[in-house]
Amino acid sequence: MLSTFSRIHLLVALATMPVTLFAQSAPPAAPRARTTAPPLTGRVTDAATGEALPGSTVLFDDLKQGTATGPDGSFSFGNLPRGRFTVQVRSLGYNTMTQTVDTGNGQPLDIKLTVAATEIGQVVVTGVSQATQLRRSPIPTSVIDHTRLNQTSASNIVDAIAHTPGVAQITTGAAISKPVVRGLGYNRVITLNNGAKQEGQQWGDEHGIEIDEFSVDRAEIIKGPGSLLYGSDAMAGVINFLAPDPIAEGHITGLATASYQTNNHQQGYSFQNAGNLNGFNWLARGTRKVAGDYQNRYDGRVYNSGFNEWDANGYVGLNKSWGYSHLTFSTFNQRLGLTEGTRDPKTGRFVKDVPSGDSTLSVPVTDGDLRGYGLAVPQQQINHLRIGTDNSFILGSDGARIGLQVSYQQNLRREYGNVADPAETSLYFQLRTVDYSLRYFLAEKNGWNLTVGTSGLHQQNRNLGQEFLIPAYRVSEGGVFAVGKKTIGALDISGGLRYDIRRISADQLLLDGNERPSADPTAETKFPGFVSTFRNYSGSLGAAYNLNEKLTVKGNLSRGFRAPNIAELGSNGKHEGTIRYEIGNENLAAETSLQVDAGVSYVTDHVRFSADAFENSIDNYIFTRRLLTASGADSLRDGTGAYKYEQGKARLVGGEVSLDLHPHPLDWLHFENSFSMVRAEQLNVDQAQRYLPFIPGDRLQSELRANFRRQGKRIANPYARVQLEHTFAQNRYFSAFDTETATPGYTLINAGIGTDLANAQGKTLFSLYLTANNLFDVGYQSHLSRLKYADYNVANGRTGVFNQGRNVSVRLVVPLDFK
Repeated sequence: MLSTFSRIHLLVALATMPVTLFAQSAPPAAPRARTTAPPLTGRVTDAATGEALPGSTVLFDDLKQGTATGPDGSFSFGNLPRGRFTVQVRSLGYNTMTQTVDTGNGQPLDIKLTVAATEIGQVVVTGVSQATQLRRSPIPTSVIDHTRLNQTSASNIVDAIAHTPGVAQITTGAAISKPVVRGLGYNRVITLNNGAKQEGQQWGDEHGIEIDEFSVDRAEIIKGPGSLLYGSDAMAGVINFLAPDPIAEGHITGLATASYQTNNHQQGYSFQNAGNLNGFNWLARGTRKVAGDYQNRYDGRVYNSGFNEWDANGYVGLNKSWGYSHLTFSTFNQRLGLTEGTRDPKTGRFVKDVPSGDSTLSVPVTDGDLRGYGLAVPQQQINHLRIGTDNSFILGSDGARIGLQVSYQQNLRREYGNVADPAETSLYFQLRTVDYSLRYFLAEKNGWNLTVGTSGLHQQNRNLGQEFLIPAYRVSEGGVFAVGKKTIGALDISGGLRYDIRRISADQLLLDGNERPSADPTAETKFPGFVSTFRNYSGSLGAAYNLNEKLTVKGNLSRGFRAPNIAELGSNGKHEGTIRYEIGNENLAAETSLQVDAGVSYVTDHVRFSADAFENSIDNYIFTRRLLTASGADSLRDGTGAYKYEQGKARLVGGEVSLDLHPHPLDWLHFENSFSMVRAEQLNVDQAQRYLPFIPGDRLQSELRANFRRQGKRIANPYARVQLEHTFAQNRYFSAFDTETATPGYTLINAGIGTDLANAQGKTLFSLYLTANNLFDVGYQSHLSRLKYADYNVANGRTGVFNQGRNVSVRLVVPLDFK
């Protein structure tokens, strides 16, 4: 019998066989003149007036090559490979145009853009075999572009996208946000950093996403199983945070950004430098963020809810006719306070622990403790380093190519909880990961686009702190996949299959009488050690049919899976913030899901309507059950109720509906509306355990936005918007064991204005965005806020800590042109 690792190596070999055979059978490399396309030129104009559109972006996503049009709307590429590739053309205020271009025919492109009463041409690169127009992909996907991100005030990047229909966030104060897609989060959602998996401690309630919000140009969100290209953990979906487009040949640019938020005095500063000289290109960014305690109308300032952050990221590499090769890097460094919400029983003020002899004493915080940017104990320190390589190599002149990504990541997560010794690391995890992805994109043939490949990782996690919640462990996994797309007139069919193997090895840990690791076989067993292997397959099949230029229908059937995480398999300790003692179950099986999606969209010049519905059935759904003694009383560990991970069956149904109106002749006026809902139940359990935990309430959003044309020579692209966001009461909650409580509904009003300021020649000098969230300072608690279950406040008769109150923010973006 083959060992697990032998099977993984065999799968890798099978996946790369097409590439190997191609290399062995291919003739000697052709001269450079045959593989390099002739210069590609073109012009971008307004379809109605014929006027040139200077500053438009012309981009080949799959080649990572782009340029901007000149004053007469013209553009040119001089170093493209031969083949058929997707190009998209964007200009602010116009619909994005997408088409497939044969770069070798030498024909100039005549691009005519229509005014963007509705956006119909967005392109996605996540979860598909190649860059694909959004309306032609059957996979439910949302795109949040750079303009929308700039117009949104947020504490972090997950907060910035959490208002997307079907997306929510689990929060612990302002600094910690975990994405939830259609009711599922944690290890059921994969986060990508520019296409590569982000590996941190995703299993933890109080563990956020280690990505610099200023580094993100746009976000693409797959709603539903996305396991084909990414393997386990994509059962709920995939969120890909993408970097800015490549700089045009011969240019060196910069971008300076500064922001300020009034609620917690959050300051953010970021500077980017990028260039492209004869194919040698680079991007470098540095970011600094700092925030104090946030406030709301019921709690005042929330003690120890501030954070500070230092980040750097970018790449350096070559873009040539043979493809591109980039060396990428990112470092995310954050220190944040952990709000416990403990109250003084007499006054209701927050309390803090201070040393008192050989013990600690809880005392009310002072007004001085709530000012400034200082952090108290407990607090977290997160340092995430990634170094990788991102490559795409063109094979011949038919457009076939190989993509290769390899990266090394180190995630250090420290938690400080001893007020007598603030430097002592109560918890300290060191996670090191090497991950890879190899994809072979076959040349288009008879309308078919096929991709085969392999991806996987090897990681090791060590416990270096004073406390132990999970065992030290190692993970090795590998998978092979094939995905394809076929276009038959107005019909687009896509799908594929994947097979994965994952092996998790947890180390034994023995503790002596001082709770320190011991080699004595008679010592107390904290973790017994185990080895678990999971094998599974995933797949999808879907179609999008354009009945005409306005009406599109879609359907998709997908199967996903998720191997249990280390906390579910091996935890044995009191989990900070969950107020419970968690016990793992090494006999857990992998979760598997079957999801059905159906959607319809109708787009005209003045109306855009879309409706997406889904049903997701999950077998072996992992959840925690409270342990009881033989007499039926709570089983206590360390004075806390004990919970053990078990499995069952769950079903989630729901969807999103959007209606955008742009009344003629007021094409500058946009009235955008959306409604999203999820119903999530566990089957074959008693009533108290019927509903799954952390399921967001139904949400209705309505926004009235005015996008104006240029006002004179100086003011360009001014806008104003006002948004109503109503979250309905959540009365379907996991009530067993006092885990969750009902959450009342609430309505928030948000608003914003902004503009670009240009010089006399029309060049943008800076962009200014002014945003107000929770304009009327509503006191509310999100159902997905972990602080909702903090102490009772005798001063106002309310339980828990409330979400952020009114917050006015200003953002200044200054483009720089060095060459």
